Amino acid sequence: MLTSVPVTPKALADYRPIVGDAAIDEIQRLAEPLRGARVLHLNATAFGGGVAEILSAFIPLLNDLGLRADWQIISGADEFFAVTKAMHNGLQGMFVPWTPAMRDTWFHYNRLNADLLDGEYDFVVVHDPQPAGMLGLGMERGRPKAGKWVWRCHIDLTAAQPELWDFLRPSLSPYDAAVFTLKSYAKEDVPTPRVFFFPPAIDPLSPKNVKLAPDTVEAILSRYAVDPHRPILAQVSRFDPWKDPLGVIDGYRLVKREIPEIQLVLAGSMAHDDPEGWSYYERTARRAGEDMDIHILTNLTGVGNVEVNAIQTAARVVVQKSLREGFGLVVSEALWKGRPVVAGNVGGIPLQVLDGRTGYLANSPAECAERILHLLRNPEVADSMGAAGREHVRSNFLITRYLCDHLKMFTALTDGKGASSSTLEASQRSGESR
Repeated sequence: MLTSVPVTPKALADYRPIVGDAAIDEIQRLAEPLRGARVLHLNATAFGGGVAEILSAFIPLLNDLGLRADWQIISGADEFFAVTKAMHNGLQGMFVPWTPAMRDTWFHYNRLNADLLDGEYDFVVVHDPQPAGMLGLGMERGRPKAGKWVWRCHIDLTAAQPELWDFLRPSLSPYDAAVFTLKSYAKEDVPTPRVFFFPPAIDPLSPKNVKLAPDTVEAILSRYAVDPHRPILAQVSRFDPWKDPLGVIDGYRLVKREIPEIQLVLAGSMAHDDPEGWSYYERTARRAGEDMDIHILTNLTGVGNVEVNAIQTAARVVVQKSLREGFGLVVSEALWKGRPVVAGNVGGIPLQVLDGRTGYLANSPAECAERILHLLRNPEVADSMGAAGREHVRSNFLITRYLCDHLKMFTALTDGKGASSSTLEASQRSGESR
């Protein structure tokens, strides 16, 4: 059997004071016809990435609504995750060599996991390329397809390496639907009969996002030798070339010429499905050198959700200098805490950072530094942007909206009525414009 991930129960009613009666009543109305439906979410890791963050809140809320939801993770050795990391990079536009041995490795572990899959479900949602072959390979081995299967792609496929997309595409043919964060992310030749569009979301009641007492924030910062009385910049991300921690350090050094007391915190999780993480962590540490005002922190040094919360809460400005980005949940996390964000103008970030309203978009270390300096020198502007950012997230990027989108999709897949892909796309677009 695949590994089941335990989750902490949650109650939808607890979100009513945050999003209002109308939003909660709508979710309950949509869920009522689906009560008792069995739902499975499959992905590669239980921690260290945005998918795991979402599922840790999403699964218990589905159960609270009366659906029977499970979360399972696939099995794989280092060789498999090295291949899937290369796939991820290639699908995001980086050139990677794609060899017959790599293809064989991907097929081998997808067959293995297809054999381990147990039970029948009304809806199965498979996240990203790692387990995408399980459905078709299971059918080839005599396992009948049961329920509706959805492939959820969190990657921007705009510049996908053609060889990799041509490899992955046939494995998607048996799926009933695919979901992308943005319409522009989806290839025109996606082979599924239905395609839906909606972005991810954050849980405002998770330990990462609840309001912390000031003395708790200060105690956590002091534990990591970060001075709470000096200005802090922060980026919370995996150590990954697409997150550009090296460019963040370059931008910080430009800021430090003008504001010598500035500190930089780079915090990230080392996930087991990201073998590239360690090498990029080491590159980041080398770029930081002996600057004692650069703090590089990971989950292996005790940085968990509460610590990330404290870091984002204490930062004067949060940075997300991504070069490619599917969505970037950490942006919504920072905005929810009332912090302005200076971020790369890529992927789903412009949905969250409304340039000049909730933060600034920047395309280079120099531009990033210029925007950071403006916010540090004009705290009233920073506070105004932070407040606008929190309301923007409340309206568009909380887990309650994500629940609505999924319930509409499940209904549409069940009876061919209800929400269509165009409806969900319109919903996402309305969030873009507000």
